[in-house]
Amino acid sequence: MRKSFRLDEIDCANCARKLQDALGRLDGVDEVSVNFMTQKLTLCAADGRFDEVLDRVVARTAEIEPDCEIVR
Repeated sequence: MRKSFRLDEIDCANCARKLQDALGRLDGVDEVSVNFMTQKLTLCAADGRFDEVLDRVVARTAEIEPDCEIVR
């Protein structure tokens, strides 16, 4: 399953790249893209585990970029 989410308060392209690299290493993430220009995160994960993986992505985002929020 692939879904896109709006990012609130991603500050720079470097922050977006750092976040994308970290999220891409999470268990269950098949593919992830963080676009600073469009303020968008696109996540691809298995259908049956998508919500679980999304919860991990949200938690890891809060650790790496505390001011950034994934708008569901």
